[in-house]
Amino acid sequence: MAPDVEIMAPAGSFESLAAALRAGADSVYFGVGDLNMRARATANFREEDLPKVARLCHACGAKAYLTCNIVVYDRELEPMQRLLHLAKQAGVDAVIAADFAVITHARRLGLEVHVSVQANVCNLEAVRFYAAYADVVVLARELKLSQIRAIIEGIRRESICGPSGQLVRVEIFAHGALCIAISGKCGMSLTAHNHSANRGDCFQLCRRRYTVTDTETGFAMDIDNQYVMSPKDICTIRVLDQLIAAGIAVFKLEGRGRSEAYVSAVTAVYKEAAQAYAAGESCSPERVAAWEERLRCVFNRSFWHGGYYLGEDWDTWSGRSNSLALEQRQHLGRVQRWYAQVGVAELRLEAGALHPGDCIEITGTTTGVIRHCVAEVRCDTPAGETCAVPQAPKGSVALVAIPQKVRRGDKVYIVTRRTLS
Repeated sequence: MAPDVEIMAPAGSFESLAAALRAGADSVYFGVGDLNMRARATANFREEDLPKVARLCHACGAKAYLTCNIVVYDRELEPMQRLLHLAKQAGVDAVIAADFAVITHARRLGLEVHVSVQANVCNLEAVRFYAAYADVVVLARELKLSQIRAIIEGIRRESICGPSGQLVRVEIFAHGALCIAISGKCGMSLTAHNHSANRGDCFQLCRRRYTVTDTETGFAMDIDNQYVMSPKDICTIRVLDQLIAAGIAVFKLEGRGRSEAYVSAVTAVYKEAAQAYAAGESCSPERVAAWEERLRCVFNRSFWHGGYYLGEDWDTWSGRSNSLALEQRQHLGRVQRWYAQVGVAELRLEAGALHPGDCIEITGTTTGVIRHCVAEVRCDTPAGETCAVPQAPKGSVALVAIPQKVRRGDKVYIVTRRTLS
């Protein structure tokens, strides 16, 4: 891959972190505690996790980015400063921020800064300003590709460099859930529930159905589009070649609140596509469609292709509140033991039966996500022998050949195709 193309994956847990790294992420962004925009939606990491997160990323050749991107109040200045100090000690590579209290303190500590999308950077003048503090600028989500290209050309033409002395790199949002608000800055949750989206505490009221009521008569009717404020997910896989050609350096994948299976699938697809495009490969419509099919297998609210970047209309509402993923995952059991010499796992089936031909996923804090099609299922007989069976029932222990290392306690899911109505 060209050195200036970076796939940045989300992590809300150690399972997701392992999944992102196994799938080839060039960098991972994550939150700690409450000082980030996914404080409500994600479990997040703890301060004591910082050294381990940074160590795991660096061991895989990836960078670790701490999100500290909320609006910060006076009472939070000391906790924020403590968090950044711990991040610096842990070897975190950069802090993603929009509040100047965070930006200036990070720079005092010598931490690299990436200006968050919440800063709403829309023009070259703003890039010039932030270049005094930041090496990466995340542009506002609402810009068209022509505007993005003009900003990148201006950075190159004027040699606008960040504190590192390198040209400022531009990052955009490449895939995942969108918000009706401008660059994610919304007051709806604050108005209705006194919980601010700009403080990582969004109630996601835009994802709900609404009814219009005549206050004089009480007559009520559902809005024709039942989820009129819930846009489809953006998906740039069809136009990734255009975005790379424009000079975009970092491609952010949304999903710190999503499962490790989501993180694994989306990271793997975008890394594969970015490598192909950056290498100058000509990708057929069939290959792009195959990438898109893999993206549809995990959580999505349908896709908006190209989105803002191609100047498409905003008439792209999801039509439902839940996922349109083509696959569903149900808990099956846990790994009881893995025999390295023969590549066989002992699976305790806690929630269902296992059959030859079943597709399973095994996930864990170190394992990440491993998908496997079961060729044969074996169980122990009362005589102490092991033989192939047409079904290992719920409550039994099944032996399955799995060549990749899995670990005791890893979760096992059965994956099936969904029928969407």
